[in-house]
Amino acid sequence: MNSDSDLQIAGDLLEVQHLLRPAREHPSTVAEFVGLARTIAADRSQWAHLVRYDATTRWYHRLRTGPGYEIWLLSWVPGQGSGLHDHGPSSGVLTVLEGELTERTDRGLRTLDAGAQRVFAPGYAHEVANDSLEPAVSLHVYYPGLTDMPMHATQCAAAVAL
Repeated sequence: MNSDSDLQIAGDLLEVQHLLRPAREHPSTVAEFVGLARTIAADRSQWAHLVRYDATTRWYHRLRTGPGYEIWLLSWVPGQGSGLHDHGPSSGVLTVLEGELTERTDRGLRTLDAGAQRVFAPGYAHEVANDSLEPAVSLHVYYPGLTDMPMHATQCAAAVAL
């Protein structure tokens, strides 16, 4: 039996820099965008001081941009909703930071509590609303950046439950 470990064979990887992949400055995969959203969600100092609540419309603030993506912070007072829409050619990650949101699709209703995440592909139609009695805050990552948000007629059975 060979007693040499992989480390003994390869040597100290920190000494062999050319074998290490360089750290990416920006995400480029769905998993990396999900991870970025979780990292931002966990660090309230990046977003909590920016949140505002507007009784007349959903409040939003572009938190960050990178090559081909953008991150938005939204607040929702009770009763506010997005209407049924998709995100054009953009994929996305929706993360609830505080409160509770309801997502309606043609497949039904889903309650999203703080920490919940939804990942969606281009053309995914949904409606997001704050049906609770408390304000909510959410984080939205779009790749590529959001250039189109077509609204849809409320056709799904779940949306009729409004």
